[in-house]
Amino acid sequence: MSEQLSVLEPDLPAPHPIHLVVTDDLQRNRLTVFFRILLVIPHLIWLTLWGIVVSFAIFFAWLVGIFAGRIPDGLHGFIASYLRYQTHVRAYWFLAADPFPAFSGAAGYPVDVAIAPPEKQSRLTIFFRLLLAIPALIVVTLLMYVAEIVAFLAWFYALILGNLHSGLRDVLVYWLRYDVQAFGYLALLTQRYPTFSDD
Repeated sequence: MSEQLSVLEPDLPAPHPIHLVVTDDLQRNRLTVFFRILLVIPHLIWLTLWGIVVSFAIFFAWLVGIFAGRIPDGLHGFIASYLRYQTHVRAYWFLAADPFPAFSGAAGYPVDVAIAPPEKQSRLTIFFRLLLAIPALIVVTLLMYVAEIVAFLAWFYALILGNLHSGLRDVLVYWLRYDVQAFGYLALLTQRYPTFSDD
């Protein structure tokens, strides 16, 4: 009977190849919350330096992708590590997570990113990827404005109570999820456009 039901159910869409894994416990250290803007500075410097190298890697991946229709595993892994690290830093900076992130972008952070391995992509969409990504980048910008307001409120909330309300954290996580999907699309890690709904 269960086999018949599974056959009759409509096919569910596959989860997005880039999605967040959130294991945050909502606890916040008041002292690190108070000094968060100072504590994140070394990460912002490293993120900038790494980002310069990644921009060249993305351009090279774009050239290879136009001809091969696929991003090489090494480039894919390098860009994915950067996007994972960027998400860790933004989660820390905007108080969506509390622990000080590692500088390597290693998996295991309370707001982490799972990125699927490279796959075959349309050469045409690779060629026009920057133009195709513009609507998603506009949405990312609008969501970031909302996230900045929420992070400002979250700072006071966490400073006073020593934890973060799940609603505030979830708004920040929503922005981070869409952000990493949009930049993963732009950076050729996936051919799938970012989604508004949870996976």
